[in-house]
Amino acid sequence: MGPPALAALGLSKSFRGVRAVEEASFTVPDGSLTALIGPNGAGKTTLFNLITNLFRPDSGETRFFGASLGGLSPGEIAALGLIRTFQAARVFPSMTTLENALVGAYRNGRAHALEEMLRLPRARREERGLIERALALLDLAGLADYRDAAATDLPMGAQKLLEVIRALMAEPRVLLLDEPAAGLNDSETGELASLLRAIRDSGVTLVVVEHNMNLVMGIADQVIVLDAGRVIASGAPREIQTDARVIEAYIGQDEGGANA
Repeated sequence: MGPPALAALGLSKSFRGVRAVEEASFTVPDGSLTALIGPNGAGKTTLFNLITNLFRPDSGETRFFGASLGGLSPGEIAALGLIRTFQAARVFPSMTTLENALVGAYRNGRAHALEEMLRLPRARREERGLIERALALLDLAGLADYRDAAATDLPMGAQKLLEVIRALMAEPRVLLLDEPAAGLNDSETGELASLLRAIRDSGVTLVVVEHNMNLVMGIADQVIVLDAGRVIASGAPREIQTDARVIEAYIGQDEGGANA
């Protein structure tokens, strides 16, 4: 067997003396769907930021298919095929839904700028192929009817789905999704679940930060639980549901309110 798709090795980060992530270590098998869960303020998004070097860790490192990501910029990491989304949906204004999806393919273009400017055959073929791929993904997410609508006019839930599609257009090897179900209704959440399973089944490794436990337990191959910046448990969904440390972390969150 080859190396895991993603490995966090002792990642730590403090902000003004407050430890946000502490010695976080875990591995994500290639081709799996891993959920990263935990109470509010547990450090889940910070961990994504460390993995992609948006924040530089105080200690520890991330390995991507065995290669260290230390010292690489977020753009260089994305170019390797490690793509992420953010909590808040980010669509480009003054662009249609289809155009927003196509933006994700910018790094995969093979035609030269001159070929594109002159509309030479290779550029036209490449454009047709990208449009076909984008439309197929939009259809899979239930957004095909909105292809010509302004992306900013879409409901927030639809914008979240569009962000996943745009990330897929970058042809990631590993895709990090930060709360993709936030703002989705039950029907949209069902569509998201189907989409995430299809992405995994296509060979893309997924890591999903999510608060919707019904979604997590229904789609995840493994679940990693973070509390106060530390990994406190990992395993199959059924194991996590009965883990005393996980139950205590969530009950403490309910009684004590949201952590900072």
